[in-house]
Amino acid sequence: MCGIMGYRGQRRAAPVLLGGLRRLEYRGYDSAGLAIRNGGMHVWKQIGRVQGLVDNLPAEIQGTLGIAHTRWATHGGVTDENAHPHLGPHQRVAIVHNGIIENAGAVRRDLERSGATFTSETDSEVIAHRLEAAIDEGLEPLEAMRKALNGLRGTWGVCAAFLDHDAVVCARNGSPMAIGEAEHGVIFSSDPQPLSEHTNRVLILEDGDMAIADESGFRVERLTGGASNTTAIVMEEAWGEAELGDFPHFMIKEIHEQPEALRHCISGRIDLRSGNGRLGGLHLSPKALTEVPHVRLLGCGTAMHAALIGQQLIERLARLPAVTHVASEFRYQDPVVNPRALHFAVSQSGETMDTLAAIKEIQLKGGEVHGVVNVVGSSIARLCGQGVYIHSGPEQAVASTKAFSNMVAALTIFAVQIGRTRGLPPAEAKQVLRGLREVPDLIEAYLADQGPIMDAVEMVKDASSVLFLGRDLSASVAREGALKLMELAYVPCLAYPAGEMKHGPIALLEEGSPVIVIAPDDEVKEKVSSAIHECRARGARIVLICTKGDDIAEQGDVVIEVPRTHPYCSPLLTVLPTQLIAYHTALSLGLDVDRPRNLAKSVTVE
Repeated sequence: MCGIMGYRGQRRAAPVLLGGLRRLEYRGYDSAGLAIRNGGMHVWKQIGRVQGLVDNLPAEIQGTLGIAHTRWATHGGVTDENAHPHLGPHQRVAIVHNGIIENAGAVRRDLERSGATFTSETDSEVIAHRLEAAIDEGLEPLEAMRKALNGLRGTWGVCAAFLDHDAVVCARNGSPMAIGEAEHGVIFSSDPQPLSEHTNRVLILEDGDMAIADESGFRVERLTGGASNTTAIVMEEAWGEAELGDFPHFMIKEIHEQPEALRHCISGRIDLRSGNGRLGGLHLSPKALTEVPHVRLLGCGTAMHAALIGQQLIERLARLPAVTHVASEFRYQDPVVNPRALHFAVSQSGETMDTLAAIKEIQLKGGEVHGVVNVVGSSIARLCGQGVYIHSGPEQAVASTKAFSNMVAALTIFAVQIGRTRGLPPAEAKQVLRGLREVPDLIEAYLADQGPIMDAVEMVKDASSVLFLGRDLSASVAREGALKLMELAYVPCLAYPAGEMKHGPIALLEEGSPVIVIAPDDEVKEKVSSAIHECRARGARIVLICTKGDDIAEQGDVVIEVPRTHPYCSPLLTVLPTQLIAYHTALSLGLDVDRPRNLAKSVTVE
């Protein structure tokens, strides 16, 4: 994986493709490449950023048909040779591919026995060889792609250009592909976002779909034959925006966008008069909610941390059993699925392969899943067919910030909504909803006066490891804070519920060890205070994130205060300093905050 672009039209292809690659940079990648059909199949590719590729291209590249790619390495190291596009043996076909061909080793050996020579270590190159062989047999591009993919096992979003045919072909199986038909041509992409510059009507391919743009127009078929039933969606205008404005990096821009993003998320979903939440996309009546036996939430990384907070609020407000699963492990545990249970799949991109696999496992066993996603028309949204859009807008930085906050907010509203069907008093529901409604203003107040973030950065930037502690809801904030610092600054971090610190992690503490403690003014604050004392007794230095004006502040070496809010809303405020610490630590170490090494925004391989 990571980003695919393709174009056939009236304009020069290179600017269209490179503009699309720039919009796909947020997904994370380690190399970039471009193939243009113009008399021959001309390929440029190299490790590094898209701008590095652009700097080494000819001043003006002719040709109105081509494909392009940003790669996040799976099979084979980060080298120019392994970068995409890949050519067929006689350079009559070029392909770009996201996903993993599971039987590539066996296919490659068969091709080598027939005399084929490979130029890369990738699994993707076998597609180029098989596709060109099918073209050599006299098949037309769409039929050639059908034959090339027949017998391959794994996942693919693949796009191909042909030297002897004025056509671009793509296919999807488990890795997203989207197509936009603009006035000047047809644009293919692994993500709808780059298409919004050219058209707001986008076709999202389903698994098993193939598409071709050639002299006769544009059409979609099934890999097994026959027409596809996929339909176009209208893109939200906001997804076309990808400008830094007055900010130096997308991550800090997105941190500051959290108040407005939260307002979008909760708008129209809070009914203070009745003390209830309204998430219409769930398509669940109050009666149906009363009959739910338990709730399961699935997610990876940041989405899982948001799900953990949602789980606790559902249990607390609805008195209903809830559990969060690591999506990548779920189907391998052969889970027992109750068809009457309520399942949530939480994902920013809506393309997370591990979460998609978990959804399919639940559906296979008779359950229904609701998506909690950010991207309209994403694979999870389409597979579930029901759920909640969190409306945080595009996230260009690989490390998620505002999507985390909006996931938590959406799940908080749901917890109130299902709680009201199960005896949650209106007065208590109103307190939570009123607190949630006030959070955007409180975030703005905090961001205007962030406290001694740079003092915390000085404590952690050269540390051999950093321990994050919290209890109750704040334990998940600690996990999210540790993840951000690891992602951006490459500092080893551990996150534990504060009570678990003495059951192992305390062995790591020595004189000067930094410990970041999340301790808002809630019912477990005193328990967290005990853990702080245990850390200080071993010589640790404490970065304390607490409620403004609270007396626990005297226990921190560096104290970062956030505004007071309802305890159930505290994660939306206490997470902010952890995001800022991670951001500024990465900056102080000279690292790329928007594109951390080895990471991808949308993880579309299992």
